[in-house]
Amino acid sequence: MPATVFLITPPFTQLNTPYPATAYLKGFLNTRNISSFQADLGIEVTIALFSKNGLVDLFDAVNKLAIPEGGWKSARIIALQEDYINTIDDTIRFLQGANPTLAHYIAKRNYLPEAARFTQLEDLEWAFGAMGIQDRAKHLATMYLEDLSDLIMECVDPHFGFSRYAERLGRSANSFDELYNNLQQPYTYIDRLLINILSQKMASVRPALVAVSVPFPGNLYSGFRCAQWIKKNYPEVKLAMGGGFPNTELRSLSDPRVFEFFDYITLDDGEAPLENLIHFIEGKKTAEDLKRTFALSNGAVTYNDNKNCKDYRQGAVGTPDYSDFLLNKYISAIEVRNPMHSLWSDGRWNKLTMAHGCYWAKCTFCDISLDYIKQYEPITAVTLCNRIEEIIAQTGQTGFHFVDEAAPPALMRSLALEIISRKITISWWTNVRFEKSFTRDLCQLLKASGCIAVSGGLEVASDRLLQLINKGITVAQVARVNKNFSEAGIMVHAYLMYGFPTQTAQETIDSLEMVRQMFQAGILQSAFWHQFAMTAHSPVGMEPQKYGVVKETEAIGTFANNDIVHHDPKGADHEAYTDGLKKSLFNYMHGACFDYPLQKWFDFKTPKTTVKPDYISGILNEEEYTSANPTAKVIWLGKTPTVDISTKSKKGSTWEVCTLTFETKRETLSIKVNEPMGSWLAGMLAKMSPGNNKTYTWQEIKEDYEAAGLEDFELFWDNKPVNSLYKAGLFRF
Repeated sequence: MPATVFLITPPFTQLNTPYPATAYLKGFLNTRNISSFQADLGIEVTIALFSKNGLVDLFDAVNKLAIPEGGWKSARIIALQEDYINTIDDTIRFLQGANPTLAHYIAKRNYLPEAARFTQLEDLEWAFGAMGIQDRAKHLATMYLEDLSDLIMECVDPHFGFSRYAERLGRSANSFDELYNNLQQPYTYIDRLLINILSQKMASVRPALVAVSVPFPGNLYSGFRCAQWIKKNYPEVKLAMGGGFPNTELRSLSDPRVFEFFDYITLDDGEAPLENLIHFIEGKKTAEDLKRTFALSNGAVTYNDNKNCKDYRQGAVGTPDYSDFLLNKYISAIEVRNPMHSLWSDGRWNKLTMAHGCYWAKCTFCDISLDYIKQYEPITAVTLCNRIEEIIAQTGQTGFHFVDEAAPPALMRSLALEIISRKITISWWTNVRFEKSFTRDLCQLLKASGCIAVSGGLEVASDRLLQLINKGITVAQVARVNKNFSEAGIMVHAYLMYGFPTQTAQETIDSLEMVRQMFQAGILQSAFWHQFAMTAHSPVGMEPQKYGVVKETEAIGTFANNDIVHHDPKGADHEAYTDGLKKSLFNYMHGACFDYPLQKWFDFKTPKTTVKPDYISGILNEEEYTSANPTAKVIWLGKTPTVDISTKSKKGSTWEVCTLTFETKRETLSIKVNEPMGSWLAGMLAKMSPGNNKTYTWQEIKEDYEAAGLEDFELFWDNKPVNSLYKAGLFRF
């Protein structure tokens, strides 16, 4: 299977689904008739390691070594090595979805050997009782693999970690020295597995160019190891690196030693730089034609960016191509009982984006100065649905994760309508801003199209700090939006932040109280606290004095330059709150300890909250009045109702009553109105169905109503009978 380009994702990213960068590039190269082959070396190393033969080799290597001092974790695993060897293949098949009935055996806890990780195991009934036996078994099987990872780290490879291989060497590495020195050392045990697989791939693919995608610090070391081996054994092959890590960390690269491993490093969107690089290698373009590309010239690092070469529009980059991946080998794992984390690590998700960049692009902690954020370009709903259908046909998988910075609400609405009109059945989730556009009706529409979850930044749940962050939302607004999502049956995950510049102890405690009330109200199902980090490309990093913080280091070095150490003279001791915030959140996600005083989560004195105990419930109980927007679009996605007309009489007067009965998948709904209004409504709903290829506005519906000789449209339309029909498929946007 010779190919011009070999696209590599080095170990390790996710175990449950391919990281999509190379699939995007392969899809683009298909449109340019450039042959390519891609491999996720992370999953291939994983399944080679965690197999019967792999464990036989691992224990053979371990048994030749002395257990390191303090290696009590390893001692028990070594003693049970036969049990691990005999259970590994069936357990991996179970995690790959090929052996589901093993869940019953695993869940009984007399099948898998258990070591140190199981001593930390939370109460399974409490954590997994409502989730079912499959999830319980996946969690136990994950702990079993984590025990084996502890053995690997203690005995044969200290760098090892699922999705975080040698991450420390890549994180905040202003100097290349430590990584470079590690690359001069003999291969580790995992290195040898990786290189064995890589050598087989290179012999088969025989590329002219190897393009290594490094999305995270945890991929950096193994990406360099791959490049090092290829340089030595295939000196004629050119090597390039791109991806999220160089895009954020290597923008001021100047260390020439990097180019002992890679010939080129590209930044930002990879399509045009990769195409130009291929043509350059083929002798069709000059070095000056390269786009956003670092190279070495006369011993010095140079950067070429051909401004005349424009990036491709998102509609022209092609459909991501997931071929070549071992899609049936990915492993679903459940590390912790967090419903959103289980989406990230459990199940196969096809990755797509609705838009390039962020339509908001104002948050002051975010790298909004970089193109991947600031260059906003949405894709049409028609193009997105075309790509969805192509990927389903290719992979057989109907789960989609839209990996947007923040999916645009208007495009989400258009996409939902297109999905419904084409009768595509998918489950999908994405990242959003909790903005007021997510009305009750829009959330119900998204649910109808297959949306199962959203994640978004609540950040610091303080209106002062949300304004300083320039988030464009308020806590009250987030509460209302989350209510709309939750009532539609869409799970909500919140990114929470602590330690933002000038954040006080009082604001930290008040933020925690807001979060507690949201969980208690049932409008938040999952969340995670992150401590603020200052980056070089964010407004805070570029103008720290504006936010009341002081830089302790500059992002200046010859290698990675992004994270900045800073001091917050006006703020609290943010680090001290870490454990208490995480402990409280863990309990709130389990529906527990809502009545605990906030002070109990911390082992030091904290201020009392100033937030009223019914603040969130008060907001949720407020009547939301929305004035009629004449240009608002109204659509009917429900089934045709049955219409029954009956005659009523009272005190000598008779009149006809129209009963419209609506059948939904879960219930039967009926409304009663007078006959002229009922007959008009039944006819109007038929006109508003998507199959009629006309979208009516609220004003047009009103005019049609009045043309029928009917009166008081607003009273009729906004009254309870008609207003309840969103449950059956009547939506206004």
